[in-house]
Parts: sequence; structure tokens; C-alpha cells
Amino acid sequence: MAEGSRTLTQDTQLFRDVFNASPIGIAVENLEGQPLFVNPAFCSMLGFNEEELRSKHCVQFSPPEDAEKDWALFQQLRAGSIDHYQLEKRYFRRDGSLMWGRLSISLLNNRSSPLVIAMVEDITEKKKAEEALFRHTTIVESSEDAIASGTLDGIIVSWNRGAQHIYGYTEAEAVGKPISILIPPELPDEENKILETLRAGGRIEHFETVRVTKTGKRINVSLSISPIRDSSGKTVGCCGIARDVTQRKQAEQALHESEERFRLVANNAPVMIWMSGLDKEPTYFNQLWLDFTGLSETDLRNGLAGIVHPEDYLQCHDVYCRGFDRRQPFRKECRLRRHDGEYRWMLDVGVPRFHKDGSFAGYIGSCIDVTDRKLTEDVLTNMSRKLVEAQEQERARIARELHDDISQRLAMLAIELERLRDNPSEVQSRVPELRKQTTEISNDVQALSHELHSSKLEYLGAIRGMKSWCEEFGERQGLQIEFKSPEAQTSLPPEVGVSLFRVLQEALHNAAKHSGVSRIEVQLREDSGEIHLIVSDLGRGLDVETAMQGRGLGLTSMRERVRLVNGTIAIQSKPMGGTTVHVRVPLGWGGDSIRAAG
Repeated sequence: MAEGSRTLTQDTQLFRDVFNASPIGIAVENLEGQPLFVNPAFCSMLGFNEEELRSKHCVQFSPPEDAEKDWALFQQLRAGSIDHYQLEKRYFRRDGSLMWGRLSISLLNNRSSPLVIAMVEDITEKKKAEEALFRHTTIVESSEDAIASGTLDGIIVSWNRGAQHIYGYTEAEAVGKPISILIPPELPDEENKILETLRAGGRIEHFETVRVTKTGKRINVSLSISPIRDSSGKTVGCCGIARDVTQRKQAEQALHESEERFRLVANNAPVMIWMSGLDKEPTYFNQLWLDFTGLSETDLRNGLAGIVHPEDYLQCHDVYCRGFDRRQPFRKECRLRRHDGEYRWMLDVGVPRFHKDGSFAGYIGSCIDVTDRKLTEDVLTNMSRKLVEAQEQERARIARELHDDISQRLAMLAIELERLRDNPSEVQSRVPELRKQTTEISNDVQALSHELHSSKLEYLGAIRGMKSWCEEFGERQGLQIEFKSPEAQTSLPPEVGVSLFRVLQEALHNAAKHSGVSRIEVQLREDSGEIHLIVSDLGRGLDVETAMQGRGLGLTSMRERVRLVNGTIAIQSKPMGGTTVHVRVPLGWGGDSIRAAG
């Protein structure tokens, strides 16, 4: 009896040793699903200690959907309809993460109070591998690229849908066949070279070649092939991915041909053509650029600072960058050094380029030699300036002659006064006439002098001089001339003052003669770095083009005077719609401007 007790004790201890040492999680539960014993492996698996696990119910170990399946089978076990079952399910760890376990439950009913033994094997890594394999298989099957594997002898082992789509062979038609069914006859050694590389442990990366489809159509493909190794590292096969790049190759060929045609046309064009990329840096210069500068295209791409005239470079660079940043066309004139060292004036016109999808692609531009035009303009400008100066001299000469004529009238008046001294009795009757003559002479002197050369421009300044002249002209013509100008204005160089004064005179004379109104408005103001002279009326108006084609020189003279001071003039008018003459002259003309009164 004692010996039997020792054997039972030894068996019990042996069971406990096995129970505690088992790498598989083991729990003994009652028929209510309450754990009675759990081994260390089960505790370690879930991260709980034995006491914590014994306080839980079996359904608390898993998410609801897994626990429901487990509990339904457990109920059948309790009812005696089954005595064991297996189930793959998830378990909660202490940190809230999930693990996968393979649960095996058996009923121990050889006791007065039946128990249940549950054994759980951690299969988390296996499930991850299965999921990874599933994802890989899904990716392979859903890929539009051709993905296939083969032996080192070139026999096809696997074939996805992408391969069927690209090459036309079904999986059944391809698997077991040599890869040579896809290789064109003119590339007989290509397969051997690829297989030799793979046998040596190498890889094929983005190799572009030609393949033949089931129907005999030739297509361009990009191949990437990797070796397949076994657990010992030995290469036992290969896996490849092929992408159909036929359309891309055709597009590249078409682009190449288009570029060749462009270069042919550009290099034979009579203008200097350039292109730049997204970074504002030049990317192309045609042959005429090379001939003109004597430099290579590489030298030109390194920068144009060396061939643009130093006085023009900063302004040209600013115009280019401003147009580029705004994606707008631009025009600029600058001097470029020719291969013989002479600087030539160039008109450079640039326009933005865009891809079909509307994205910005850079700029293209052309340069035209305008040196002869610039020289002609300089000659015309000098000639016009001389004509205007001669006109001013002639006005001054006429003014002197008129003064001389007036002086004679004054001399006659003096003689009349001498006679009155000798004949006092005639004073009463002669004084009114002599006073009238004196007033007429004075008025004529003032009017003619102001018309021909206003001295007030010199003594009062251009703005006050013009205002004074407007008042005098209005009184003589019976007109109301409203002169508007801020008290503080930028002082004007003499050339600008004279030019604006002459335009004002011509505009007011035309308005007085043709408008039929009694009120004219004159504005002289500074705005946006320019002096603005505006003369407007609400009279009969005129047809500007017809007036310009007439025999009179008034409008032409106005435009020429404004052009000589780098200004612009706009004349807006229509029959019975009034007339507005608007002149703009940049403040920087002729030197730095100085803020001053009047």
C-alpha cells in the first residue's frame, strides 16, 4: 500500500513536471469554462500570471467573434455531442495585442466531475507567413506586369495573369515550356547570357529588350530578374518581372524624331533661337547663335554674362526673370558681343512653353539683330530734335521781330505824345485814342510773347507757368479753363517742361477752335513714377485718324515732342463725344527728379 502511494505520488509529480515544462499552453477548465490550472507556457503566451488567468472565463481571452465560435463548440462538448474539437482563434495579450493560437480541447469524463483540457499552440508567425503569402499571391495575380518563375534551364514554372495579358499565352500554355518561345530569332544568345548571370548569383535590373507574343507581335519590355535560392543559399531557379514599354519606346522615338526635326528647322532659321528649362537655365542654342558668338553650345549654356553688354545685363536679366516667374511672354533689347568683338543690338522675344497636360515646360525665344533699326531711330531722333530746336529758335527770332515791330508802334505813340505837348489844347480829344493804342500794344506784346516763348516757364517753373498761361488764354478766348495740379510737384527738366507746354498750347488751341464748348479741364499730376498731362473737353470731338492724315502739323508735332522725352500720348475722341489728350512722361527722364514746390 505504501509502495502504491509512492508510485501515485511519483506519477502526479511527473504530470506536474510535464504540465509545467510543456512549450504548449495548457489550461484545465471545468464545464463552465472556468480555468482551474494553467501552465507557465500559457501564462507566458498571454502575459498574465496564473492567478489572473484563473480569475477569467474562457470567452474573455478572445475577441467576441472568435469567442462565439469557441463557446458554441464548448456547449456541444458539455452536451456530450462531441468529446473534442480544434479551432484556430485569436487571443488577447496583456498589452492589448492579438496573437493567433491553434486550440485543441478534449473532454475528460472519466471523473465524477468531468473536466476539460485545452492546449494552445502559438501560430502567430505561421499566420503572418500565410497572410504575407496571400498578399504576395494577390499582388502577383493582380499585377499588370508579367511575373513568372523558371528553372535555371529556362523552363517556365509559374505564370501570372499579367504575363498572359502581355504575351498572350495562358498559364496552361506557358508552364513547362522553354522561355525561348518569347525570344525573337535575332537574339539567340540573349537567354544563355541571362541564365549564366543568374547561375553565378547575379541579377538582371531593368534590362530593355524585345519579346515576341503568341501572335508573333514584337513588343518592347523592361526585364528585372532575380535568382531564387533554397535554405542553403543555393540558386535553384529565377523569378522575373517584365513590363511592356512599347508605348513609351514609341513615344521616345517620336520625341527623338520631333527633336531632330526641330533642330533641323531651328539650325536653318534666319533668327537666333534659344530654349530654357524649369530652372531658368538655358538648354539649347541653334546654329546661328554659335555662328554669331563663335562659342560652343556648352559655353553658351554656362551663361551669357560674358557676351551681354555690361550696361544691359542687369536690366535684361531682370526682365527675363520677371517674365519667367509670371509665366508670361517678354520682350527686351540688349547688346550682344559678336565673335569679332562688335556689340550688336538684339530684340529678344521669349514665350513660355507648356506640356499637353498644361504643366510648365520652360521658355523658347528668338533674337533678331535690330542694330540698323536702332541706328536709324537714333538718326531720326537727332533729326527730330534738331527740327524742334530750329523751330524754337525760329519762334524766338519771330518774337524778337515782333518786339521790334511793337517798338516801332511805341515810337509812333511817343511822337504823338510830343505833339500833344506842343499842342496842349488837343489833349482832351487825343488822350482816349492814345490810351487805346497803348493798351492794344501791351496786350499784343504779352499775347505774342507767351505764344512764342513763355518766359514764365523760366521764372515760375513749368507747372505755375502753364497755369498762368491757361488763365491768360482763357481770358483772351472767353473760355473757362480749370487747371488742376497739386501744390507740391516734381520739378521738371527744361526739355520736359517745354514739351508739355507746347502740347498744352496745341491742345487748347484745337479745343478753342473745334470743340464748341466754353469749359475745358486741364490736369497736371504725378502718378506711378510719371508726369501726366490731361486736357479734356465735352465738345464736338473729332476723328483722330482723319485728323492725323490732314495737312496740319499740330497732332504730329504733339506726338513728336512727347516721343523726344520718352513719353507717350493718347488721344481719345469721337464725334459729339468730347476729346481727351493724355500725355505720360517718366519722371526719371533726363536725370534724377527733385521734390520741390511749383
